[in-house]
Amino acid sequence: MSEKIGFQAEINKMLGIVINSLYSEKYIFLRELISNASDACDKLRYLSLTKPDIAKDNGELKIVITPNEKENTLTIADNGIGMNRDDLINHLGTIAKSGTADFVANMKENGSSAELIGQFGVGFYSAFMVAKKVEILTKKAGEEKAWKWVSDGVDGFEIEEAEKPTIGTEIKLYLKDDEKNYVDTIYLRHLIRTYSDHINYPIMLNLGEAGEEKVNSASALWSKNKAEITQEQYKDFYQHISHNFDDPWLTLHFKAEGSIEYTGLLFIPSNPPYDLFQPDHKHGLKLYVNRVFISDKVEELMPNYLRFVKGVIDSSDLPLNISREMLQQNALVAKIRSSTVSRLLKELKKRSENYEDYLKFWQAFGVAFKEGIYEDFTNREEVASLSLFYSTHDADKLTTLDQYVERMKEDQKAIYYITGDDVKVLANNPQLEVFKQKGIEVLLLTDPIDEFWTQTLVNYKGKAIKHISQAENMMFERSGEKAEEGSLQKLTQLMTDMFKNEVGKVVVTEKLTNSPVSLTVENGQMSIHLERLMRNHQQQTAFASTRILEINPYHPLIIKLSEIVQDESQRSKVEEVAKILLDQAKIAEGEPISDPAFYASKISDYILKSF
Repeated sequence: MSEKIGFQAEINKMLGIVINSLYSEKYIFLRELISNASDACDKLRYLSLTKPDIAKDNGELKIVITPNEKENTLTIADNGIGMNRDDLINHLGTIAKSGTADFVANMKENGSSAELIGQFGVGFYSAFMVAKKVEILTKKAGEEKAWKWVSDGVDGFEIEEAEKPTIGTEIKLYLKDDEKNYVDTIYLRHLIRTYSDHINYPIMLNLGEAGEEKVNSASALWSKNKAEITQEQYKDFYQHISHNFDDPWLTLHFKAEGSIEYTGLLFIPSNPPYDLFQPDHKHGLKLYVNRVFISDKVEELMPNYLRFVKGVIDSSDLPLNISREMLQQNALVAKIRSSTVSRLLKELKKRSENYEDYLKFWQAFGVAFKEGIYEDFTNREEVASLSLFYSTHDADKLTTLDQYVERMKEDQKAIYYITGDDVKVLANNPQLEVFKQKGIEVLLLTDPIDEFWTQTLVNYKGKAIKHISQAENMMFERSGEKAEEGSLQKLTQLMTDMFKNEVGKVVVTEKLTNSPVSLTVENGQMSIHLERLMRNHQQQTAFASTRILEINPYHPLIIKLSEIVQDESQRSKVEEVAKILLDQAKIAEGEPISDPAFYASKISDYILKSF
């Protein structure tokens, strides 16, 4: 007896968009279903290493495509690992586990972009672009029961026990009336050879009484000589293993020889996946041993900051029966990782010479890549040299640390930076005023990871890396009219008493030129930006930084306040202006002010009086 199970609401939305918005890319369904069949064969091949009897009498692993012109159906069958009831329910609805809302929103925003199919891992659902009904008959290796899954892509699906003598999966598409070209054997040959020729298992076209015809070359692309491979073949293979539809931004194919031999075929996508910053993001490398698939969950092959890299590593030096635990401890895997990362960084160095080209990579993956400055002790400085940053030198063009160092003043000993949420806001921060006046460049850092790598990479090529708050006052000797020291001291004491619950100190600074005040923290403490980040992530720290209100003794407003602070009759006016100044300092740092109504009212009053 069949069981009816409804799709979740967001699955229904997603299916509607896939079916109705991707007509120009309908043929992708065949590539996606063939790729899924290939994965199923990979999994059974690996399982057979430890359980040789599990695929007994299963024959050669292969994928069979059967068109039926009379019934207007197309069947994609494999004798891979198969699925059970739970697999059918869970695996065909993985988009429901994470990212569904993002997928729906992005599809609506981007229209008929087939790239989003790959980004969100919903390749199976593309079958409904050409099929009015999909029927799956499957039996999992090692199990007795077979199962049948049926859906029209609208009202959920039905699932029931079925009969199937052999393991594997058959996906039968009942094609829509206007999709008869997908039972045309000439067209099917073209699609398979164009988009799936690289599949590592025979793809057989069932010609009925004429028998089966092998359509693809069925050889591991990475094992071929580079001179024999076209860019189109590389692209097709990249799209197969990544389930993406963009072109790879970088293709790196190499054979390592020496103490350990292995082949690598790696790709950096053009577009970032939607889950790049999600904790459960799956790394993109597949591990093979002598062309036998081992695992696609080998995090040890690639550091986390390069998690966007897709591809294959194939080594003959690793044992076929290597377990996940052995992979974590295996010294050869560590060597492969080290060598592969080194090759990737060298390739990125070459590509970085073309700024416009490299900028595409940086905009897609720069935030993740910068994590390497913090995480990768061995390659820390190299990752830093390949990173791009905004700075006060040029608002429109990103810079490297090497370019910054080349522009440093002769007597400048440090690379200076400031952190915040927005580049434009940072560029107008009062604390930068004297740096601009002195012609000292400052990096404008706005990514959360910037708060962490700047604490671990304290020097770069002999130059200290410092927050601008760590700059010495003596660097910024000033001249001109200045508030009288005695009255200035009285003003700072009054402001210290007034703001004792909001700031730890009120101090005089030489670092301001145009602004009367600015807000900073004690040297060595957590920056205001980092503290705000942690607060936003509900990680309130017990070690909150001590706020310091800096005042500019050369500013006319501070000079005036220091003069009238001596007059008790002017006390309320001084306090009112002091509160406004503190609010201005908070706003410049992106901090909330304590009494917005007071601030808005007083600013309006002062504007009105200026007319």
